Amino acid sequence: MGAATTLRPVDLSGTWRARLADEAARRTFADMQVDASDGDWVDIDVPGHWQSTKEFTGSDGPLLCRRSFASPADEGTRWWLVLDGLFYQGDVWLDGGYVGATEGYFFPHQFEVTDAVGSRREHVLAVEVTCNRPADLTAKRNLTGVFQHWDCLDPEWNPGGIWQPVRLEPSGPVRIARLRTLVHEATDVRAVVRFRAEVDATEAGAVAFRTTIGGTEHVTDQPLAAGENRVEWSVTVDRPDLWWPRSLGGQAMADVAVEVVLPDTGVSDRRAFRTGLRQVRMDDWVLHVNGERLFVKGANQGPQRMALADVSVADCERDVGLAIDAGLDLLRVHAHVGPPALYDAADRGGLLLWQDLPLQWGYAAGVRKQAARQAREAVDLLGHHPSIALWCGHNEPIALDVTPGQPVEKRRRTVMRLVAGWELPTWNKSVLDRSIKSALAKSDPTRPVVAHSGIPPGPFAGGTDSHLYFGWYHGNERDLPGFLAAWPRMARFVSEFGAQAVPANAAFMEPERWPELDWDRLARRHALQRWVFDTHVPPAEHATFDEWRDATQAYQATVLKHHIETLRRLKYRPTGGFCAFSFGEAYPAVAWSVLDDERAPKAGYHAVAEACRPVIVVADRPAAAYRPGQPIALDVHVVSDLRTPIRGAEVTAALGWPGDEQRWRWGGDIPADGCERVGTLQAVVPDAPGELTLSLDLSAGEMTAINRYVSRIARS
Repeated sequence: MGAATTLRPVDLSGTWRARLADEAARRTFADMQVDASDGDWVDIDVPGHWQSTKEFTGSDGPLLCRRSFASPADEGTRWWLVLDGLFYQGDVWLDGGYVGATEGYFFPHQFEVTDAVGSRREHVLAVEVTCNRPADLTAKRNLTGVFQHWDCLDPEWNPGGIWQPVRLEPSGPVRIARLRTLVHEATDVRAVVRFRAEVDATEAGAVAFRTTIGGTEHVTDQPLAAGENRVEWSVTVDRPDLWWPRSLGGQAMADVAVEVVLPDTGVSDRRAFRTGLRQVRMDDWVLHVNGERLFVKGANQGPQRMALADVSVADCERDVGLAIDAGLDLLRVHAHVGPPALYDAADRGGLLLWQDLPLQWGYAAGVRKQAARQAREAVDLLGHHPSIALWCGHNEPIALDVTPGQPVEKRRRTVMRLVAGWELPTWNKSVLDRSIKSALAKSDPTRPVVAHSGIPPGPFAGGTDSHLYFGWYHGNERDLPGFLAAWPRMARFVSEFGAQAVPANAAFMEPERWPELDWDRLARRHALQRWVFDTHVPPAEHATFDEWRDATQAYQATVLKHHIETLRRLKYRPTGGFCAFSFGEAYPAVAWSVLDDERAPKAGYHAVAEACRPVIVVADRPAAAYRPGQPIALDVHVVSDLRTPIRGAEVTAALGWPGDEQRWRWGGDIPADGCERVGTLQAVVPDAPGELTLSLDLSAGEMTAINRYVSRIARS
């Protein structure tokens, strides 16, 4: 084999030239010299999305993009064109020669271009980028998840573009084309990390794979054939420092380097990254990390920005920090794959991630092979991140034509199709998702895999997790405890619940027009569901916009507080955790998030933070109103996520009404990681019309927890 290379990658990001595609331009754009004075070509940023450029705002493309560059002089170097992220399909040319096609937005695409780069110094790179709008929302073909079909994003946004960096990478005669890294075992005694590499060799010969994990080095000799080779090996780390979720321990990270070494000339190619040594499993929706059981408190996180290329490292660090500050253990990356910085931030912060693939609602029969391929790509791309605890193939795999602001009759048909899809076999649920789950499980046997989310257990189906929108799409917000008591399997893991609320930063709503807001525009472009607000927080009942906004936030906070308390009180019996819907907004909207697009908190954020404290004291929720003489009997529980018992805890309860109160006191120990009923308060409602309050107080040394419920006494 020939010499190894010492050249550095050539960055091809920056300013490109672009124009909308037409047949005439397609015939010549790939081999034209790039000139800043080119007629109707305009500057465009790479990374970026074409709708972020004013000339292409509102366009669905396709777009022709190109740039010129100079390659370094070299001899014996192989060159690889790498596009880290292209939304959603692309055709690539170099110097007028066709290089190849891409499909899939979240993972890198690479092509060997050694001959083209070696034939000249000045080059033209050209890419046609396509992100077609779905013609049939019930049978989509682009695997773009929420970006092209969701009622929480502006439906007029098109995410098309070269949204991640582009570069020219050198290698020696042997190239590490793909690398998968998975932690198969992790205990205090040892960790076993398995690697799977696909390498490309110019000729047959023997090489060594040198792997370093922290202070552990491992070398394995390997014969290679000319062309593509698949190599697998394991590295054992003795007495490892384990990675833990933030509530269980520290976040030890190890530097990893994988090098392919030639006998005479040294390193031919190298990959370097960080990982954490840990193991996860899930038993009946209860998660275990390194053998420790963990009740998961989480929230759904959609894209942090509609323009994913605009998400910065600071944005990711901030969102992870805000989740941790709210007492959350997990974010569900909802029906999309986020930017690389999100996963790095979660690793460092000890925040677990439930990772969806970018599939939501209905897809065409022809996507099965591509979906399985992208499942494998997700494992290759993200498998080394210790924060990822769970893979999920498809969110709500029902063929729904959900669009913001749709007519009432269409909404009713959508609900009927959703309910039918829960129980009846469908191509998406029964065929597509089975293939995706199989691909994920075969590629990554180290993590739990869920075929789909939002298919409840029923008479004819085992189901998965539950999406329960009591107090929004159905029923009253007080109905959840009774429903779960009647149908306990629905409580195994509730991965969506909540209510919409108006953000503090609401200039986009034109509040000065109150009450004559442009309700149609807000429904169509900003996610507002007026038809549901009219049931739970009617705008007509509020004199000013500010009053209504505050009422929507108070209602959202009420729903989240009591739903979380209900689920935490069912800890492990049978609930393994929850994910509220949702966390941070991607753009100015009236949606379920508890943080707006500028990350200003709503009242719901503070309610989540209070309900997710490590130790809470809760009671059966009092009724909204009582009659004088009516008996009250309410159980009081303490829920603790601490890993050690609480010794000598004292709980007091005070039931107060105008002019008087009744008090109770209980004492004892609270077990570690458990939920304990400490007592029952019993009383008879007095004839004292007005506010009825229940105050709870827990103390144990310096530890305290409080809670409060408000009801009322009606006139006799």
